[in-house]
Amino acid sequence: MALRDTQIRNAKPKGKPYKLYDGSGLGLYCLIMPNGSKLWRIDYRYQGKRKTLSLGKYPEVTLEMARKQALEYRQMIKAGLDPSAQRKEKKARAEYTFKAIAEEWFMIKKPSWSTKHAQKIRGHLENHIYPCFGNEYIGDITPEDVMACVRKIHEAGKTETAHKTLQTIGQVCRYAIAQGKLQADPCYPLKGLLPPLRYNHRPAPTTPEDFARILRLVWTYPNLIVGSALKILAYTFQRPGEVRSMKWEDIDMRAQEWRFIVSKTKTPHIVPLSRQVITILKMLEPITRPESPFVFPSYRTPQRPLSDMAMNAALKALGIDTKKELTSHGFRAVARTLLHERLGFPPDVIEHQLAHKVPDRLGNAYNRTRFLEQRRQMMQTWADFVDQLVLTS
Repeated sequence: MALRDTQIRNAKPKGKPYKLYDGSGLGLYCLIMPNGSKLWRIDYRYQGKRKTLSLGKYPEVTLEMARKQALEYRQMIKAGLDPSAQRKEKKARAEYTFKAIAEEWFMIKKPSWSTKHAQKIRGHLENHIYPCFGNEYIGDITPEDVMACVRKIHEAGKTETAHKTLQTIGQVCRYAIAQGKLQADPCYPLKGLLPPLRYNHRPAPTTPEDFARILRLVWTYPNLIVGSALKILAYTFQRPGEVRSMKWEDIDMRAQEWRFIVSKTKTPHIVPLSRQVITILKMLEPITRPESPFVFPSYRTPQRPLSDMAMNAALKALGIDTKKELTSHGFRAVARTLLHERLGFPPDVIEHQLAHKVPDRLGNAYNRTRFLEQRRQMMQTWADFVDQLVLTS
């Protein structure tokens, strides 16, 4: 007989769960739990396997609503579909949008990125990707959808951004595959379809003579803070962002070391400091340390470091063409070339001092203390070499 609402309403809990079957032939029943809960269930067989689906809780789901849902599931089964699989897909479509998965991926990856890189990725997502298919189920996104998205960026004359956007989409999709939320990467068929990038490498002199001419100009810069930052940049060849944000607390004058966490790779790094750098720091200490945690504080706010534009602006003010001759980042390329070719230091030692990840025989990507004594000697030799170039007539 068909189940009546009064039977369900008046059903009392027992020591064990028990079922009140509906006589509709749909496999529908109400499961009465020992705690008094009344739960709708439907039993069915699909491809020879017995399965059970939950339809909700009584009275939130009424008898009429449960029968309607049970009938829909029975019709799915007759059509050769598994109601359980269909319900999972429906849930996935609602929850696994590209944006939802991308935000999850972003939050996992963000701690390993520099602030600048995280901002770039956020820009790709917000400005280019989400407007195309952010709210779509990630499993519905096709290679054509992805190509249409990046082609629009390329046609606007932003080929590098198009490549970076495609790369970001691919990373999100591969993350989704690893999480079991996607079967295939729609970016894979697009490899090689975008025009190749033409990289404009940062300019840097390759001979001691050319470098000497630039150094002599740098050594004449009149502003004490920026001029000192440029000199330490030349002596240490660290990333400009690390130099301008150098903190007093990271400097050990006695050990003649600068220890900090590399912003790009989030790895600890040691820079042995030459006598020349120590001299500059001792000169600056009574000037900037009382007012700021930074060796090179901002003009406007001592609690912030020097602007990221300051050193390149200084080079331009000295008449140095930052597009053709040297940028603040170019000091690294100069040091890498001349340390090896003119001063004879091994590439591994140089790369470690540049804070690059260089795998060793044991597979370690980077070791902050590796080659430390050789690096200490190298940094002093390099500083002496820079001084020699400055004094060259």
